[in-house]
Amino acid sequence: MRKRIVIKLSGSLFGLEDTKTLKQFAEFFVKSSKICQPIIIAGGGKIARHYISHARSSGADESTLDELGIEVSRLNARLLIFALQEKAYPHPPTNLKEVANAADSGLIVVTGGLHPGQSTNATAALIAEKVRASAFLNATDVDGVYDSDPRKNKNAKKFKKIPLKNLRSMLVHQDSVAGGYDLMDIVALKVIERSKIKTRILKADVKTLEKAIRGSPEGTEITLV
Repeated sequence: MRKRIVIKLSGSLFGLEDTKTLKQFAEFFVKSSKICQPIIIAGGGKIARHYISHARSSGADESTLDELGIEVSRLNARLLIFALQEKAYPHPPTNLKEVANAADSGLIVVTGGLHPGQSTNATAALIAEKVRASAFLNATDVDGVYDSDPRKNKNAKKFKKIPLKNLRSMLVHQDSVAGGYDLMDIVALKVIERSKIKTRILKADVKTLEKAIRGSPEGTEITLV
């Protein structure tokens, strides 16, 4: 059986007016499906944050805002499914059992968020656990984990590897409101730790992902010790 690789795909890719980028990713996933089974979780990105911001200003509670973000991420997932055509499972699964059943089809699986209160990073980690993935690749706007924000500090140092406990310490003060998740979150780290999931944070870029799937040490590896 082909190895399964779970890929959390940055929501920023779905907000681009340039539709070529998403098609390039679809072509890449079809090509990759010959050596592994990609299971992809679409983030909500700026579109989700836009809806969440408007609904929050109207008084919506956080769990409702989470549901709104989930709906947007599932729409993003559908965009990728359309691009993948018959190579993809035809609709985004809505819970872990459906994800497992979809994975058993052997097709490329694309989903969005699953449960309120969970980021798509946490969802991706839970899916990696459920389908016994050989790796979890968190493809983001940045090319790894830094000791400070590389967008604000040009001297920020990138980690090739970072112990999970160190990353947890960095995330302790992070926002947990709807739409506020970034590189990773505490729930995702707990799942990675308990199931010893091989995890990397890397740039959402076709060439980078291709190298990572083939075993190249791209981005930042999260180590368990």
